[in-house]
Amino acid sequence: MKISVGSTNPTKVNAVQVIFANATVFGHDVDSHVSSQPFSDEETMVGAINRANQCANSKSNVFGIGLEGGVMYIKEQLYLCNWGALVTPDGKTYVASGARVLLPKEIEEELKHGVELGDIMDQYAQKTGVSKKEGAIGIFTNNRLSRQDMFEQVVTLLKGQWEHWEK
Repeated sequence: MKISVGSTNPTKVNAVQVIFANATVFGHDVDSHVSSQPFSDEETMVGAINRANQCANSKSNVFGIGLEGGVMYIKEQLYLCNWGALVTPDGKTYVASGARVLLPKEIEEELKHGVELGDIMDQYAQKTGVSKKEGAIGIFTNNRLSRQDMFEQVVTLLKGQWEHWEK
């Protein structure tokens, strides 16, 4: 089994490799065709689907997986969200979402001004490369759940759906 992941970000590629341990997994830099900082569940989901479709269509007999992080409102509060999509070589699509965590108001204000969450988190946490390491989820869960862990959960949901429907 060959899987193309719609990103070269190690948290995403490694998450897929952990869940599909016997597969050949490789990152593929593709455009999500949504905002660089998705601002709703729907936009984040569409970004994941777009990434997965491009990967699945890049070569024959390849599964595509797209993983997208974003933010979304519930009432007046902004939450971190994430979505994933798996597209099979024959074009079937499976979609899942994962963990959510409330974001502080100061982060919300910067996001509204067009700054990407990854850049904000580097400043907020006084670290570099947060989006390629623990992610915002790691910072706001006291490292109990990392960005890779979060994406592993989504990939587990995708794999489970695919296994169920492919029996």
